[in-house]
Amino acid sequence: MVLVLCLFGVAGQLPAQTASDAIRSSKSGIPREERLLLAALEAISEGDLDRAESTLRRLLNRQSKYRLARLVYADMLMARSGRLINFASGAAGQRVLALREEALARLANARHFSDSAGKLPAALLRLAPSQSRVVVVDVSAARLYVYRNVAGIPRLEQSFYVSTGKNGGLKRLEGDQRTPVGVYFVTGRIAAEALSDFYGPGALPVNYPNEWDLRQGRTGYGIWIHGVPSDTFARSPKASDGCMALSNDNLEQLLKFTHVKNTPVIISNGIEWLDRPALDRQRRDFDRQLWRWRKDWESRNVSRYARHYSRSFRSAGNTGYAAWIRNKRKVNAAKSYIHVTLKDLSVFAYPGEPNLRVVSFTQNYRSNNYTGQSVKRQYWQREADGVWRIISEGPVRLRPEQLRGIPYSARSRISRLDQ
Repeated sequence: MVLVLCLFGVAGQLPAQTASDAIRSSKSGIPREERLLLAALEAISEGDLDRAESTLRRLLNRQSKYRLARLVYADMLMARSGRLINFASGAAGQRVLALREEALARLANARHFSDSAGKLPAALLRLAPSQSRVVVVDVSAARLYVYRNVAGIPRLEQSFYVSTGKNGGLKRLEGDQRTPVGVYFVTGRIAAEALSDFYGPGALPVNYPNEWDLRQGRTGYGIWIHGVPSDTFARSPKASDGCMALSNDNLEQLLKFTHVKNTPVIISNGIEWLDRPALDRQRRDFDRQLWRWRKDWESRNVSRYARHYSRSFRSAGNTGYAAWIRNKRKVNAAKSYIHVTLKDLSVFAYPGEPNLRVVSFTQNYRSNNYTGQSVKRQYWQREADGVWRIISEGPVRLRPEQLRGIPYSARSRISRLDQ
């Protein structure tokens, strides 16, 4: 099995304009090394082996650890000379198959670039002003996208190849070697000095399991975005125990603009793409729901306020619906007025859960006998009657499960961020 011959037909299936757009357009967000590889594969598909050879040499001069590029280059030279080697079995064959999967994932992304042009991930309903970037991961496509927040509008900035769980997405149990699917947030930054070389220049843990995971009985811990060993450029698409592994160069870029606690990480098993008008409509519809909840809270009418909460509601402190509403009646009885403002509001649709939203905000609360500010997160669910209701609400806090697996030398610093 020769890699170039396997890829020839796949690369040849790509529309020429699609591949050219992804290779040459800076708007694709694809790193220079990957664009060179795609250009070489495009040249192979067109039968221009001289151009392919020249492009691969340039690439390997820039990144000698790029195993896929090295194999394509060596394989192409053997094909040109007529000396073909069969790697169909054994350890060598397994390595070739893994590299072929990597190449196919990268080629698929080039084809996808034009298909999704002008569209945005459906999960990105509203970005808070403090969220300068949002990370979107597609496990099925082995792709990690970085969107920049430009006055509330997500703009594609980077598109990185990423390795994820050996058994795909939707983590359910500890040890299942799956990557979680959902809405998460970066909880800290672990320096390379606290880790082995396996993780490259550092790691960004995310808050798995989140509140929704816990309600679903999902277990496990230690889900990070991290790098690769120093002698490696990239791993195969499905090679981790659940984490997301980038090339070290790509991780270094991500580390530069990732803000702890403020960077969302949206992980899906296939991204739903929407055009801007459709996304705007969904955002406006949900904004009206949030506005009604806030106004009913300010009204001090607990019956009106309670209609926004599900009977299956549980607070972050594990208070159920009946106790929650009972407490609100007691508290509101002493109020002559309530004013609530929501700042730094973000809203994300939950991947794989069409009836779930994750809402975060800074809440400023003022009444005749209490004034306070807190950062809160809510989970809203559209129930059987078609009405959106809150099923979970509470201050943003790190849970013990979200600290498991983090080296103790880094854990104290991450814990302080929870203040």
